[in-house]
Amino acid sequence: MNYQSELEKILAKDSELGKKVLLHSCCAPCSSYVLTYLRQYFRVTVFYFNPNITADTEYYKRVEEQKRLIEALNEEKSGYKIDIIEGDYQPESFLELVKGYELCPEGGERCKLCFRQRLEVTASLAKSQGFDYFATTLTVSPLKNATVLNELGLALAEEYDVSYLVSDFKKKNGYKTSIELSKKYDLYRQDYCGCAFSKAERELQKQKNAE
Repeated sequence: MNYQSELEKILAKDSELGKKVLLHSCCAPCSSYVLTYLRQYFRVTVFYFNPNITADTEYYKRVEEQKRLIEALNEEKSGYKIDIIEGDYQPESFLELVKGYELCPEGGERCKLCFRQRLEVTASLAKSQGFDYFATTLTVSPLKNATVLNELGLALAEEYDVSYLVSDFKKKNGYKTSIELSKKYDLYRQDYCGCAFSKAERELQKQKNAE
């Protein structure tokens, strides 16, 4: 399925204008393009829920950048106002979830468990608070598998009885635009996903590149 084309079909319907979307966000840089895009059509509430960020200093740095970006976008008034909900920060829940998968490579089974944890909480909250859709910024990254994310989102939509907004936000220069917007708003761009395992893998790759 071409998820971006499916999203564009939804956006083309006037009946969708102003509907409420709970958008799981992994970080400010990835959300930058997604927010500027979706706010033209939807009332977006960012759900910042990322227990995979295992270092608390990193977590708080990223969540403050998310809030700063939303404040800047709202000042520009170039679409519907953006709101934010910060989820509970419980890295121990992530670490318990991925026990036995610590050595999996980035993009493997550990990541799939992480995706599900974050999207499941998003789906549950979207249902309980009456959102029309839930979605995620994760598909903007070229390092994330959009098919895995969308299949997971659609399965959770059925399980929680709330619609999932399919996407492949990296398409149509989405990722490139996110880099440009990160520069415009001077956003902190981390070089690893968030968990201690992805950080270790990134540091190892840096060492290899330097040799």
